[in-house]
This record gives sequence, structure tokens and C-alpha cells, in this order.
Amino acid sequence: MSISRRKFGKDFKSKVVLESIKERESLEVLAKRYELLPTQISTWKSLALSKFSSLFSNEAIVAKKDLVDVQTLYAQIWQLKVENDFLKKSCYDYPK
Repeated sequence: MSISRRKFGKDFKSKVVLESIKERESLEVLAKRYELLPTQISTWKSLALSKFSSLFSNEAIVAKKDLVDVQTLYAQIWQLKVENDFLKKSCYDYPK
């Protein structure tokens, strides 16, 4: 009998990490409550704390601007594809 890995969503992880940052309870108590290993909680906590400074940096704003540019490019690609298909069709319909 195989045991499948449990997958945790970002909401669950953030809730556990937030409670571990508050330090109202020990990692062992949190691990028992959420049925996790204490090492897993400390791994998530250290990852969150290492990425925390990027939350207030300009990188997030730059990434959002890049996303808008990608969407604009996809719209232009779609427009060119439609025009290209139209021209191909009219080229084949042209009397010889």
C-alpha cells in the first residue's frame, strides 16, 4: 500500500508560519495541532522570513509591469495571427 504525499496550499502554510512567528506556542504544539513535523514548520518559517524583505521592495512592482507587457505582447501576436490568416485566405482566393 503506497502512501501519497500531502500537499499544502499557500493559505495553510501562511497560517502556520504566522502562528509560529507569533511564538505564543512552541513548534511542537503547533506541529501536533496541524499534524506536521516541527522541522517542516521551521523550514517554512525560515523561507518566509528570508523572502519577507522582498515584499516591500520595488521588484514586485517591476514584476507586475513585466506582466502587463507580456499581456500586451500576446494581444499583438493574436492580432497579427488574425491578419495573417485573413491575408492567406485572400491570397488563395485570388484568381490566377
